[in-house]
Amino acid sequence: MSAPIKVGLIGLGEVAQLMHLPLLADDPRFSIAAISDVSPSLLEHVGNRYGVAVRHLDANSLLANSTLDAIFILTPDHLHAELLEQAIRTGKHVFIEKPACLTAAQLEPILSVPRRPGQVVFVGYMRRFSRAFLALKQRLPPLETIRHVRIRDIIREAPFFVAQTRNVFKPNDVSPDLIAEGRARTQAMLRSVMGEDCLPDALRAYQVLTGLSSHSFSAMRDLLGPPKGVRHATQHNGETVIALFDYGHFTALYEAVIDDVSRFDAGIEVLTQTQHFRMNYDTPYIRNLPTRLEITTSSDTETGTEIIGPIYEDPFRIELNAFRDSMVNGTPNKTSLEDSLEDLKLFAEVGRHFRA
Repeated sequence: MSAPIKVGLIGLGEVAQLMHLPLLADDPRFSIAAISDVSPSLLEHVGNRYGVAVRHLDANSLLANSTLDAIFILTPDHLHAELLEQAIRTGKHVFIEKPACLTAAQLEPILSVPRRPGQVVFVGYMRRFSRAFLALKQRLPPLETIRHVRIRDIIREAPFFVAQTRNVFKPNDVSPDLIAEGRARTQAMLRSVMGEDCLPDALRAYQVLTGLSSHSFSAMRDLLGPPKGVRHATQHNGETVIALFDYGHFTALYEAVIDDVSRFDAGIEVLTQTQHFRMNYDTPYIRNLPTRLEITTSSDTETGTEIIGPIYEDPFRIELNAFRDSMVNGTPNKTSLEDSLEDLKLFAEVGRHFRA
């Protein structure tokens, strides 16, 4: 058996504690060799919980650790661009949670940063690794037969679900000045796309695109290819977003609503003249909730529905397998930086409709 892949994690917040740390700890093919966070108490808590002796308050110290094989960047989004470029320059493999950056202008110069042969830079779009999504992609009818596509994210945000299911350590020793600086940097990055005079609700809507909607935009492109453009988009109060994507002979409708109704209604539907494909995603914050794909087919005389699932395998685990497969076996990486750039371009195009 080959030696475990030694990974270092930068950022130990909610997504790291709920998803990446448990998965890495459960997988003998990986070893959590080093961790980094700006919170001393969080660093101590995670280090003790997972038996990690090498702990860094400064991310640069972890990046300089020559014993590591791969870096996981799990920090707030405004830190992604800087850390991503530095991580690539170390020559280590890189896993970065989506979005790779908040703007295309940040990501484009990083694409030209030299990489060593075989170096993998992988963006975490876990929905594209769901078994139900992969089944839909495999069974998708020819594009010319599609009449309509509906993609939705109608959800309540994570805290409601997390509070009832998992203990997340929330530190109170991060400097308020550092938190305020992060918020200011985030706003500046968003305004670099949306304009200095952009109203707060439109700015919030763009931020929803970079977070929640990035999963769906990426999955849409994976399934259908890139759209010809954005026919129309609108937002209401920052947390309701509607977009119409032009695919020529059909339109893909995207809906996002963030509210306080306790459900997670996310998925993709594809309609042809005689078939209806429907797949669901449940909240990722409760692990191993099932997904399924339903295919209803009608003829002139009868109708039947095929159900694939329920499928309980965690998409984050499938995603981790794909990252390892790219590192070890050179399997092509479908969630590359180049792929992620296409989402950032779509966000900007949708955002222009918000301003109009």
